[in-house]
Amino acid sequence: MSEQDQMVIHLPKAAYTSQAWFEQEQQMIFEQNWQFAGFVEDVEKVGDFITVQVGRYNLIVVKDETEQLQAFHNLCRHRGAQLLRTCGSTKKRIACPYHNWSYSLQGELIGIPQQKQEFPELDKSKLGLHKASVATWLGMIWVHPEPDASSLFDWLQGAQHHIGAHRADELREYPEARTDDTIKANWKIVVENYIDGYHLSHLHSETLDMYDHQRQQTWFIGSHFIFYEPLSKEYQANLQKMSPFPLIDHFTDTQPLGAYVPMLFPNLGIAATESSWSIFHVIPLASDLTRVVTRTRFMPVSNWQFLKQETRMWTYYLNRNKSYKKQCQAADKHDPMQSGNFMAEDIYACEQQQKALSSPRFSVGATAEYQEASVRGFQQHILQAMQSV
Repeated sequence: MSEQDQMVIHLPKAAYTSQAWFEQEQQMIFEQNWQFAGFVEDVEKVGDFITVQVGRYNLIVVKDETEQLQAFHNLCRHRGAQLLRTCGSTKKRIACPYHNWSYSLQGELIGIPQQKQEFPELDKSKLGLHKASVATWLGMIWVHPEPDASSLFDWLQGAQHHIGAHRADELREYPEARTDDTIKANWKIVVENYIDGYHLSHLHSETLDMYDHQRQQTWFIGSHFIFYEPLSKEYQANLQKMSPFPLIDHFTDTQPLGAYVPMLFPNLGIAATESSWSIFHVIPLASDLTRVVTRTRFMPVSNWQFLKQETRMWTYYLNRNKSYKKQCQAADKHDPMQSGNFMAEDIYACEQQQKALSSPRFSVGATAEYQEASVRGFQQHILQAMQSV
């Protein structure tokens, strides 16, 4: 390890255990960055809406009568009650459940019960919903709590050119592939695990052996982490038989097959592979609790083709690795390290890391010069963000 790397100041324990630090992050990190809210099909019809928490702010994204997306703070201008919950359809207006003040889908205040008697002098034009910013990219909806935020593409800083050739908006989401896990660990531990290239050959030696981890390429664009690694030689040579799902058909010579796995700062991972495209949404809940939602898209083939490919993959994989087949058959189904599921392995590792922080003997002895440079870089960006606002 170089002298410069040895001088890196790691985040203190408090960054992973203190609720006060956690709450400060909400203001100084999450409220200052664009945040993933959902997909455009989540608000397909006029009046459809979703809500998303961005730091201290709860925001609404709704489709208005002109088929445009609008974003507002989820607060009634009367006494601040929350207007909408989670997701659904609000038809032609947004109504407060408390006193029934109502707003148009463009955010104007349009209705006040008993206005003549109770609010004779009130000017409705001054009490529209507080606006927020909304933008779309690759079929994803992004929001920012400020109405005049810099553009989404300025924020990406070119990272969008390094996430593979996938045209995500042309792929089909399979709801049955969605996962929603609550992890007993700080959100940064989850992110650090996601971008840690050193553990891939070890924790996931069986579950992610289709990629050549020793040829991984990583770097930062601004605070966004970029990752690519090629297919392993054996996997590439038998790709048609071993690919778990139908292959993505729009790769090019300049963007070859492999795993493109960026982490857009601070908390949205994209996992774009030879056969799938997923989002990995890290949602902080508390200093030691994180929700992770994944949603995955595949080539739009028939269900029969999809299941046939998946069956072929497992048959080939188990036949080529007899010892792994026996291991799976004998495994304790409740042991994440014997599950054959890389997500279960990661959750276990993150939760054990969080537990280790409570030990008085805990310390970071050393980090890998190359394959953990990502973790050091991420921590530096966290420190910079916490000091910059």
